[in-house]
Amino acid sequence: MAMFGSSHKETPKNQDIDKISNASTNIGKGATLQGNIDTFGNVRVDGKLIGDIRSKSKVATGNASLVEGSITAQNAEIEGEVKGSLEIAELLVLKSTAVVNGDIITAKMVVEAGAIFNGRCQMGDINQIKKMMNELKENKTENNSPTPKTENIKEETTPTNSVFSDLKI
Repeated sequence: MAMFGSSHKETPKNQDIDKISNASTNIGKGATLQGNIDTFGNVRVDGKLIGDIRSKSKVATGNASLVEGSITAQNAEIEGEVKGSLEIAELLVLKSTAVVNGDIITAKMVVEAGAIFNGRCQMGDINQIKKMMNELKENKTENNSPTPKTENIKEETTPTNSVFSDLKI
């Protein structure tokens, strides 16, 4: 009878979590998807995605892919084009065919020769970077004095929503 105790009730829940985290989302070559993807599992894009990707696992894009939106994930390997920001908790790999037009926040990054990146990049502990960015934003808000504007100074904005707030790294 002990076999059918409370541990038996927890087993299906654990199996469901494993199934969700092992699930994979694929957007095939030639396919276009408009909308956001929010998943625990891996995401592979070989076609076109107009929307954001939030994964607690890995995101990979093929060399002919296009993502018009932000990517938030644990790890990412980019071979195609991304028009949006990347927020990667662990490792970001930009392959030689990658074209990224957007800002990057990541712990570690590998950039192969030939990859194109246009934007800002901040590397280190994601949580510390976000904390520092929020403090800078609060300091700007508290200091209501007007800032001098010149042609060479661009005001920085910080995204406020992140899947990493509840991600355990």
